[in-house]
Amino acid sequence: MGDLDSSYLPLIKAIMDEPNKKQVVLAIGTRPEAIKLAPLFLELKKSSIFEPVIWATGQHSLMLTQTLDAFGLKPDINLDVMKPNQTLTSLTANILSKIEPLYKVNNPKLIIVQGDTTTALTVALSAFYQQIPVGHVEAGLRTATKLSPFPEELNRRLASQIADYHFAPTKWSYDNLVREGVPKENILLTGNTVIDALTFIADKVRNNPPTFNQEISTKLNSGKKIILITGHRRENFGDGFENLCTALKVLAEEFRDYEFIYPVHLNPNVQEPVNRILSNLPNVLLTDPQEYEPFVYLMDKAFFIISDSGGIQEEAPHLGKPVLVMRESTERPEAIEAGTAKLVGTGTDSIVSNAREIILNPSVFERMSTAKNPYGDGTSSIKIRSYLEGVFLS
Repeated sequence: MGDLDSSYLPLIKAIMDEPNKKQVVLAIGTRPEAIKLAPLFLELKKSSIFEPVIWATGQHSLMLTQTLDAFGLKPDINLDVMKPNQTLTSLTANILSKIEPLYKVNNPKLIIVQGDTTTALTVALSAFYQQIPVGHVEAGLRTATKLSPFPEELNRRLASQIADYHFAPTKWSYDNLVREGVPKENILLTGNTVIDALTFIADKVRNNPPTFNQEISTKLNSGKKIILITGHRRENFGDGFENLCTALKVLAEEFRDYEFIYPVHLNPNVQEPVNRILSNLPNVLLTDPQEYEPFVYLMDKAFFIISDSGGIQEEAPHLGKPVLVMRESTERPEAIEAGTAKLVGTGTDSIVSNAREIILNPSVFERMSTAKNPYGDGTSSIKIRSYLEGVFLS
């Protein structure tokens, strides 16, 4: 095992504060995990039998801590594994080696992971090595191929093999787990915790709008409709981002009375084509990635969204925002089936034609913006807490 150092002391203190409760670890590595596990942490804090703590891997560093701040939370410990241009192999090995010493100083009764990140897989694996039960939030999402999205699809499939308790966000994901042989008594249909988080933050920013820089404020106050763009998927590096940027250039030149706001991911594979193709268009604003609260505000103000993000496919329906999903496949078919999102692929012509349809055809916008949200009612964390209390009190 590795050696402990002083950075572990805050975690030791947090555990000793509640010695009579069962410690539950929520493992968080990225911004989406922070968003989706923060409301569950807050709900578990209400429990008389659990003491939740946050182990952050730091897979995303600044974005993770900023997101937790929005909920008034901070990690009990941060392994700080982020390194520039690290490979998936080195990231996996780094998390496994750094997390192992934590088990020397405490005795968690449950490890909770979320989704499909490298953090989720590696922390679940580390818990398995310690023979500690694992709960998997947002379990059961699947696509047809293990390479799309990469590496997330295989991460979540392997996490399902490890997990003891599976919290499925939709009936479709529940059915996927049943087909794979997971006992029904180990699956709970919950809705998605992202709706819990979004409800909390949307109310907050509507009552107290965040402060933006002058460029964003000017766009928001222009009186023009906003088209919001995000993109970061590894499988879209190269041609995918070239096509997206070309499509956005076509749209921006055609629809000059619309403002395009694009918070650009920091990955150089995203930054280079985005800045090369879009930086000189007057109605396209390329800005830094936004913290969660201001980003929710931007989503709430957008006319529609173009994105390759999984989380936005879940969040946008709750806000009544159409989404064009710039991916070839999705593990979230519910929004597609409900009609609030449309899978448009990564081809320039497809992105342009589908965006034109929303802009020029009011009935298309109306149909997509009023589709029923398939991801729950904001009570997912309550359901998970109740289920776990039943498990640990039985």
